[in-house]
Amino acid sequence: MRIIFMGTPDFAVPTLEALVAAGHDVIAAYSQPPRPAGRGKKLQPSPVHLAAQAHGIDVRTPVTLKGADEQAAFAALDADVAVVAAYGLILPQAVLDAPRLGCLNVHGSLLPRWRGAAPVQRAILAGDAMTGVTIMQMERGLDTGPMLAKVETPVDGKTAGELTAELADQGAALMVPVLADLGAHPPVVQPDEGVTYAHKIDKAESRLDFTRDAADVERQVRAFAPAPGAFFELEGERYRVLAADVVGRSGDAGMVLDDALTIGCGQDAVRPTLIQRAGRPAMDAAALLRGRAIAAGTKLG
Repeated sequence: MRIIFMGTPDFAVPTLEALVAAGHDVIAAYSQPPRPAGRGKKLQPSPVHLAAQAHGIDVRTPVTLKGADEQAAFAALDADVAVVAAYGLILPQAVLDAPRLGCLNVHGSLLPRWRGAAPVQRAILAGDAMTGVTIMQMERGLDTGPMLAKVETPVDGKTAGELTAELADQGAALMVPVLADLGAHPPVVQPDEGVTYAHKIDKAESRLDFTRDAADVERQVRAFAPAPGAFFELEGERYRVLAADVVGRSGDAGMVLDDALTIGCGQDAVRPTLIQRAGRPAMDAAALLRGRAIAAGTKLG
């Protein structure tokens, strides 16, 4: 098939690689424009941009697809289908209609649950036991289109980073057979029941709220690992908690209960196991405490 690929972050790369490996003609890759990154704030191409370049695929990085010229350029590619994975731009109707078979999306949830921008993080925060990937025919609504295929996976104790990588591979593996035989994957309209929205993550949500139950706090840690990182503050310094255990102890919310950095919560307690100070590498909590003791009775914010 003649395919336009549209994606930006690491999540999208396995699908692009799978399409190339399956022998499809990826005639162009659309991705978000390069963004400033690193200490020098130099413009950095997205992971999809780099992967497409490595395969000699033409890369296009428009700021928007709303203009008539961009829409005409897209249509002129004469694609059979567009495959979309975490692209990050709204596709106008003219773009959705341009490929002969429309636009297919790799979405990181079991639709209709967690439509929207942050399905992996929201699934972890909500304590979902299962999540997965849905291949969907795109339409104007936010992740409302009919579904062609799904695969499930347990959330278990995975971080957002781990779960995102797993779902990326599963989505790539699912898209290939869907494209190979669209007739075997008839579209199924999403049910009205069970709809939830995965709103974009606000950085303020990553501040640990020790007034909540320890199980909720631990999910907060996993949902924001590795980035932006759940955190607490002590004496004006931010500490990012990248992994933590739930401990069956009681104490005041936000209070350090012992010399092992066990922290009281609304119910039970949490004990960070991997932690990072500003400008330093992540380390286990024991190593941190050898260099920076945090005594029992300390109140964390």
